[in-house]
Amino acid sequence: MPTFRYKAYSTSGASVTGTIEADSERQALQQLKGKGLLPREVVEDGGPVGRTGSFSFRRGVPTDELSLFTRRLATLVASSVPLFEAMGSLCEQEDPGLLRQSLVRVKERIAEGASLSRALAADPDIFGESYVSMVAAGEAGGALDAVLERLADFLEEQEQVRSKVTSALAYPILMIFVGGGVMLFLLTVVIPRIVTIFEDSKAALPLITILLIKVSHFLQGYWWIPTALIIASVPLYRTAMTRDDMRLKRDDLMLRLPMVGGMLQRLILSRFARVLGLLLSSGVPIMRALEITGEVVVNRVYRLFLRGVMEEVAQGGTLSGSLKKSHLFPPLLVHLTSVGEKSGNLDGMLVKAGIAYEREFSTRLTRVMGLMEPLLVLAMGVAVGIVVLAVLLPIFELNQLIK
Repeated sequence: MPTFRYKAYSTSGASVTGTIEADSERQALQQLKGKGLLPREVVEDGGPVGRTGSFSFRRGVPTDELSLFTRRLATLVASSVPLFEAMGSLCEQEDPGLLRQSLVRVKERIAEGASLSRALAADPDIFGESYVSMVAAGEAGGALDAVLERLADFLEEQEQVRSKVTSALAYPILMIFVGGGVMLFLLTVVIPRIVTIFEDSKAALPLITILLIKVSHFLQGYWWIPTALIIASVPLYRTAMTRDDMRLKRDDLMLRLPMVGGMLQRLILSRFARVLGLLLSSGVPIMRALEITGEVVVNRVYRLFLRGVMEEVAQGGTLSGSLKKSHLFPPLLVHLTSVGEKSGNLDGMLVKAGIAYEREFSTRLTRVMGLMEPLLVLAMGVAVGIVVLAVLLPIFELNQLIK
């Protein structure tokens, strides 16, 4: 009898994994449902492993759509509207797309008697485990509307951060493409036409002009080499990133980069503190909250350290004491965590720390972007100036010879 590996959710919304023997995948699904489990993934042992994904708030739909749905649902739940009617109303007013299709499926599961968390858990591409866990905790604690409100607030704030980063990077990226296009046009179209004048004169050319001519000839005759390298770098990078050790080295390098590393660290700390605080305030147990937070924090250097933190906390250690052992967590966060543990307000202190680091990130981002814009303009001016100088110097020398 074949053996199937499964991933499912229990009635409390907790993730469960294991193996089960069945004649077919359909029978395996029926057995899991008979045990009160909601299957998320069932794969025959030895077959291809499905995509597990990572814990995340932002999944297969835009964050702004998910946050709007969450806030609408929170409003209806707070108004004592039955859950089935609330989902029906949200399905009707949602625009056609992935989210609406998912909500229709969620509504059908609720009609069959499933709880909201279990109904959402069956669509992991839309609702991540972090989202489902908080909904399950809200249902268990009888505060679903409050948990949904906090979720909506968090999603909106994350979307604001993402929009701020996207807007800040738009101008530098545009400048780089425009500058590169201008230089490519000069080297492949303009310079070759001017070079013929210099070659006919057979005069000694300045070094800068010789180098420019060689670069122009290389791009004209061997343009396929840099093109092939750029195209080949994409699959090579993706292949390298399938290895955990390479991804760990990449994430460690990102943290060590000047300016960028400091901003990235503050963004990670903000996400860590806010997600962990949100989970704890929603009633999620600390071990489960740390597990989810470790996956939400995508940087593998932090993720690896948080696994050790989980082990120490499970053995009776304090969260602040565990975080203090690494330079990844600055003294301010450690101190606020310690104060929160002593006062019994750990979730509130973590949220405050997350807000503080988010503000630091925004301030640094504004400062770096303000510095980068004139530097890019200056770099473009210098590059074009070098080309102009390489062209004008021989022309001046030819004029001197004519005189």
